[in-house]
Amino acid sequence: MNDGEAGQAARSKRADARRNEKTLLDAAAAVFVESGVEAPVRDIAAKAGVGMGTIYRHFPTRADLIIAVYRHQVEACAEAGPALLATSATPHAALGQWINLFVDFLVTKHGLAAVLQSDNFDTLHAYFLDRLVPVCTQLLDAAAAAGEIRSDLRAYELMRGVGNLCIGADSDPNYDARRLVELLIAGLRQPQ
Repeated sequence: MNDGEAGQAARSKRADARRNEKTLLDAAAAVFVESGVEAPVRDIAAKAGVGMGTIYRHFPTRADLIIAVYRHQVEACAEAGPALLATSATPHAALGQWINLFVDFLVTKHGLAAVLQSDNFDTLHAYFLDRLVPVCTQLLDAAAAAGEIRSDLRAYELMRGVGNLCIGADSDPNYDARRLVELLIAGLRQPQ
């Protein structure tokens, strides 16, 4: 095998490893949404279609897995904002779709603080704000520039409000946080 073939094989292997890790993280996130961050690793392995050893090879501890899922979802939300703006019918529609992704993230995040030490949580929270507040700001600015929503909204306030609406949704089957968040987003519209 020459150097070019070896380099191509290494790049292909790295691409496969990234895809496999993404599959694991997507499966873990889905299981966390359904069952919380204390869900059995065997459920995550089954959802991902891999053995438990594969998960432990990538993420030796539950905290490693939870941190990786958290970062993976923050990145997915950050990347989704510009893509939604480019493909949605209106900036307000893009904002609504992005907020739905954000709600999914918040549901997955439930229980994170209890699993992680406070130092890790503070670092992850700063990462979350650094990555997502600018994306939410971009969506709000686009919707305001289109005349769809009020122009005096701040991303941090909206994100905090959405987060507060999601608190307690897991402990009360009669509480529909997603419906309340939809009402909040509808309420951002500019009066006609």
